[in-house]
Amino acid sequence: MTEFLLKPEEIKQLTDIRGGCLASNKITVDGEKVGYAYREEPDANFPNDSGWRFLAGTEDNNYSENPNNFNVFEINTICNYDNAILPILKSEIGSSFVRKGDSLIKDNKE
Repeated sequence: MTEFLLKPEEIKQLTDIRGGCLASNKITVDGEKVGYAYREEPDANFPNDSGWRFLAGTEDNNYSENPNNFNVFEINTICNYDNAILPILKSEIGSSFVRKGDSLIKDNKE
């Protein structure tokens, strides 16, 4: 069983934005900050999917190809791991962001 850094009782309500998101264990287990975030079309198989995907940016191909290295969370939970994502949560599908210092800025590689 995966041992997450934050216990359920440590999660504070930081946003009213609801929905599921996918996050790397590098963030939720290892404690790294969100280094890359993007919002894709929500997965139709999961009605509450927000489309948000959060990675530390240090994941290599082997790590990323293992589905056990990722988990689904409520967006608010990931805000508790890294509140730098709060300002980007209303961004449109197709948006992507990279970490610059203490914040996330629009990724201009598009």
